[in-house]
Amino acid sequence: MTQKNKINEYLFLGRFGIEKESLRVNEKGFLSHTEHPFTDILNIDRDFCENQIEIITDAFGSVDEAYEQLSQFHNIAVKRLYSLKSGKEYIWNFSNPPYVRGEQDVPIAKFDGKLKGKELYREYLASKYGKMKMLFSGIHFNFSFADEYLELLYKESDDESYRTFKDKFYLNLAKNAVRYSWLIVHLTAASPLFDGSFIKEEDLGKDIYSKYASARCSEIGYWNDFVPILNYENLHEYVNSIKEYIESGQLKTSAELYYPVRLKPKGKNTLEALEENGINHIELRTIDLNPLSDIGFKKEDALFLHYLLVYLSILEDMKFEDSEQVKAIKNVQKAALYDDSKILIETGWNKSENVRDISLKILNEIEKFYLEVGNEKAVEIIRYQKNKVINVQERYAVKVRDLFKNEYVKNGCDLAEKYAKTR
Repeated sequence: MTQKNKINEYLFLGRFGIEKESLRVNEKGFLSHTEHPFTDILNIDRDFCENQIEIITDAFGSVDEAYEQLSQFHNIAVKRLYSLKSGKEYIWNFSNPPYVRGEQDVPIAKFDGKLKGKELYREYLASKYGKMKMLFSGIHFNFSFADEYLELLYKESDDESYRTFKDKFYLNLAKNAVRYSWLIVHLTAASPLFDGSFIKEEDLGKDIYSKYASARCSEIGYWNDFVPILNYENLHEYVNSIKEYIESGQLKTSAELYYPVRLKPKGKNTLEALEENGINHIELRTIDLNPLSDIGFKKEDALFLHYLLVYLSILEDMKFEDSEQVKAIKNVQKAALYDDSKILIETGWNKSENVRDISLKILNEIEKFYLEVGNEKAVEIIRYQKNKVINVQERYAVKVRDLFKNEYVKNGCDLAEKYAKTR
């Protein structure tokens, strides 16, 4: 077998993990105030508040396996909530929250002993950003390439060590993933509706047809109060560029870096571990919960994220200037808008293209790549994504607005009950 054939054999192998945040609600669409009912299941934790759960899968060798475990834990959670003695509860399958009775309705997650710092950190976030923004929920997709693949690439490189090559590989991948994060948002945005109580408590029950397709990825969503500029020259400089924001007081910890992409070490996620042990995997963070799926995440989108990362990994290594990093974040926020006929994505110096046109152009390039390598499944998934761009009625945000307009929360609860009864 030739070196090229070996590389192609390992190209699609890797490790996959999925994290899914969701709010717990009662039958009437209000946030639950019961204690976290999953203390016996390590894979179901709390996120910011007591009534926001996070399902965290193990790492698997395929998207299918990670997705299957996500589905299993989701089903366990749905069944347990539906049969609580204190009254039925549901998993809220939307990124935007249901009825909210002000910030007092959002109890910060409680931790004891050695974990007390997690609670104190959440109190810090609440004071800095407000509790309401913390109710936004979504999907994080984690992926690492197979070592067999990276080792083959390393042998063809000029790098002095495998560790140096691997870190450089993931830094380059991260740059490209940030550049293309707007595409992920455009294709997965699914939160065009609000209840009025998210804006003003007295507007509880009033449907808000926002200008956003994805509120959490928009200008009003999960962002720092500055645009982080990171140094992708090497891992040491990358870590230092984050540490500078911490030392200046702009960030409390690296976890406060609200950014479309994160690079993570194996094990404990700290900057010290990242620098000492190197980059283990990449995390994509701009995926909305999708109520059109019974578990809030379509497998077609999980597969697309994998195929997108593979494609981005083979693109030429290019510098990521400060101005380009700012532009990349602006593009994400633009892609989060609802009316995609008016969204202009900045593609160069004083150059912009309509989001539909540039999305289709990029997806065609990705499709061509997978046709050339003979991956029929990838071609099928890329065409699924293209259909959302070509047929505007197939966009998730458009479908969600149409299905859940006129009593967004009531219709959302009806959907949650329907999903619960099928478990």
